[in-house]
Amino acid sequence: MKNGYTLCIIKPNKSSFSETFVQAHIDRLAGNKLVLYGGAFPVYDNEGNPLIKSKWGLLSYLVQKKIFKRKSIAVRTNALKKYLLDKKVDAVFAEYGMVGAMVTEACKLANVPLVIHFHGADVYNKKTVAQYADLYQKAFSYANAFIAVSADMVEKLKELGAPADKIYNASCGVDTDAFPLLDISNSPRNFLAIGRFVEKKSPLSLINAFKLVLVQFPDAGFVMVGDGPLFSDAKNLIKTLNLETNITLTGVLDQQQIKKFMKNTRCFVQHSVTAADGDMEGTPVSILEASSSGLPVVATRHAGIKQAVVDGVTGFLVAEYDIEGMAARMSRLAESPQLAVALGKAGRQYMIENYNMNARIALLDNIIQNSIR
Repeated sequence: MKNGYTLCIIKPNKSSFSETFVQAHIDRLAGNKLVLYGGAFPVYDNEGNPLIKSKWGLLSYLVQKKIFKRKSIAVRTNALKKYLLDKKVDAVFAEYGMVGAMVTEACKLANVPLVIHFHGADVYNKKTVAQYADLYQKAFSYANAFIAVSADMVEKLKELGAPADKIYNASCGVDTDAFPLLDISNSPRNFLAIGRFVEKKSPLSLINAFKLVLVQFPDAGFVMVGDGPLFSDAKNLIKTLNLETNITLTGVLDQQQIKKFMKNTRCFVQHSVTAADGDMEGTPVSILEASSSGLPVVATRHAGIKQAVVDGVTGFLVAEYDIEGMAARMSRLAESPQLAVALGKAGRQYMIENYNMNARIALLDNIIQNSIR
């Protein structure tokens, strides 16, 4: 493979607080990197310049996309093809299956290798998979590699038609230096959850579980970081259960703000479930960051969490919607800071050995570079 290759990373959004893994790829992957974004298809470069240069071309694109809801739009495909050729792009790395499906034709016309990184809803959400079914099949045929972030996702991609020999299990990693081991030996009985308030993260289940913990430990506290469509429902449930003095809703926080809460936390909790529309997690980065920091994790046996948390060793796992089971494990950690420390230290070591960011990025680099050869 030639030195100094050019990698074009294509992502759906200009920025998103919940997509730290995408930024990690932009910051850490090898090559001379170009970044495109814009919905499910690249419309802009990272400076906000449109790929479709003519006013009438852009108008045509918007009419076909917004009014006629088309996904295969020639003016858009041709603009991307021209960009890839003009910039002498050696490989395209598409974040999310929908993005990969939409850029397949342009990559094929430009004869540029394509690697597609799937993350969660792009594989599990029934409506999304149905909408992109035909384009997915074309992507499965053309693309050089598909990245899955859990063993469950590998099997789902096979089920959807992706060739088994093109699928790689490579979950997101964690920068263990950025999330060093914390001393939680004298931590108060505080619990922490981080994530969007959406159905698959089941924030109301967490609130109900914490309510049971308070029966035995009325001094316990719970901080919930994030926002989303279920935020108001969570706020109303907290008020209904009279938990306003025990539960803090912070909204969206940056990494440094989150770290401050981690320092006063006994345990990290996440109650991920399979949503009604089929949506599931990949491997939640927040769990990896908590484990790297030495926090024990109480979560559900769900998707990549089953690999990220070793039950009884780095934390505890319960069945989806097992509110009482989750409360019981949380109470064990509320009762014993010694147990929390032991599980947390084991979690830290497990992250170093199995989820280190440098090793994960090296694997992705290797997959991308092999696609160019």
